[in-house]
Amino acid sequence: MSNNEQNQVMEMDGEERYDYFLSQVAEDREVWILVNNDSRFLKIASDDGDVEYLPVWPTAAFASEYASGGEELTPRSISLPDFFRKWVPGLTKDGLDVGVFPGLDKTVWITEPAELKQDLQDVMSEF
Repeated sequence: MSNNEQNQVMEMDGEERYDYFLSQVAEDREVWILVNNDSRFLKIASDDGDVEYLPVWPTAAFASEYASGGEELTPRSISLPDFFRKWVPGLTKDGLDVGVFPGLDKTVWITEPAELKQDLQDVMSEF
């Protein structure tokens, strides 16, 4: 993907990025997260502390772009079967939502893990 294409996607609003995420992940069958040097995944809390979520991206490039200029974070892929089998139940148990494709403007589509799984399965059934 060219820088121009990547910039166009990053300029989308949260709902458009969510739809882009669904189609890209359904095609590539992987979700991207950021981890630190201790292999701990990035978790973000809202300013008021009411919501904690795992941010996810459709590609390593978008995750890297988000992490640039901050602490040492590295993109790591999670296969979609692993995400469905391990991460969705674990996030649900821990009370963590999923922040789908945070933008550079810090806007993000926050959803429950099971809802994201269902949306991804719905998109994949169209292939």
